[in-house]
Amino acid sequence: MSIFNIAERRQRKADQLHAEGMALSDAGDDEAAIKKYLKAIELDPEKSVSLYNLGLIYKYRSEWEKSFDLNQRAYLISPDDESSRWNLAIAATALRRWDVARRMWVDQGIELEPGIGPIEMNLGRVPIRLNPEDDGEVVWATRIDPVRARIDSIPLPDSGFRHGDVVLHDGAAVGNRVVNEREYPVFNVLELFKQSKHGTFRASVEVASKDAIEQLHKAADRRGITVEDWTESIRILCRQCSEGTSHKHHDNDLDDGHWQLQRNIGIAANDAASVNELMQIWASQTSSRVSAIDCELEPL
Repeated sequence: MSIFNIAERRQRKADQLHAEGMALSDAGDDEAAIKKYLKAIELDPEKSVSLYNLGLIYKYRSEWEKSFDLNQRAYLISPDDESSRWNLAIAATALRRWDVARRMWVDQGIELEPGIGPIEMNLGRVPIRLNPEDDGEVVWATRIDPVRARIDSIPLPDSGFRHGDVVLHDGAAVGNRVVNEREYPVFNVLELFKQSKHGTFRASVEVASKDAIEQLHKAADRRGITVEDWTESIRILCRQCSEGTSHKHHDNDLDDGHWQLQRNIGIAANDAASVNELMQIWASQTSSRVSAIDCELEPL
C-alpha cells in the first residue's frame, strides 16, 4: 500500500472519529467526545476542527490554559478561521495574555488604541446573562472590550455577582432583548474577571409614586451610591424567552399600569451607614416608609 493511501485512510478515520466526537458532545458526554477528538488529532495533527472543538469544551469548563493551547494550534493551522480566532482571544483574555488578545482582535479587524496591557474601550451597553447554566439572570453592563463587560445593574444577591463586577463573556450571542424598538444581543457570562468592592443591600419600602423613586436615584447619585427599583426592573422569563426574543406577554408583564406601593430597592454601596443615611433622609423628604434594610452581600 502506498504512503498516499495510508495517509488517506488515516484522514478518513480521523474524520469519522471527529464526527463521533461531535455526536457525543451534542449528547452531553464531553468526556467521551474528548477521547474521540484526541484520537482524531493523533491520526491527523493538522485537523484544526478537532483542535477547535476540544478548545471549545475546555472554554466552557474555564480550563483556560488548555483552551488557549488548542485554539492557538487551530489558529496557526487555519488563521482565517474566525471561530478559532475569537476563542483564542477569549482564552488569552482570561489568562491576561494581552499581547495575544490584542493581536487576535486586530486580526479580527477591531481597532484598538495602542498599548500593551488590558484593553479599555467603551463598546456601549449590553445585556449579559449571569450563571447561564443555572437561573440565568440577565443584567445590563458596559462592554469594555469585545469579551469583557462591567455590570451596571445591581444583580440579585443570589447570583453571587455585584454592581461594578467585570465579567468575561462569550463571543456568541444567545438571544436578545428589545428596548425602545432597538434589539440588543445577550451574551452569556463565562466567569468573574474582576470583583467589585460594592456591597449589595435590599430595602423594603412603601412609596406613593414614581416621582419619589426618581428622587431616590438623584439623592443616591449625589452620594456615589447606585440604586435600582427591583420591583420595576426584575421579571421572570421562561427559558425560551430568555434565550430568544421575549414574548409580547412578557414585555407587557413588566408594567400593567398599576403602581405598587410596596417595593424592593436594590442598593450598591461601600458601607451600611451611608445606605441607612440615604434611605432615612429620602424617606423623610418624600413621605415614604422604609420597613427594612438588609445587607445581602457584604462590601469588600
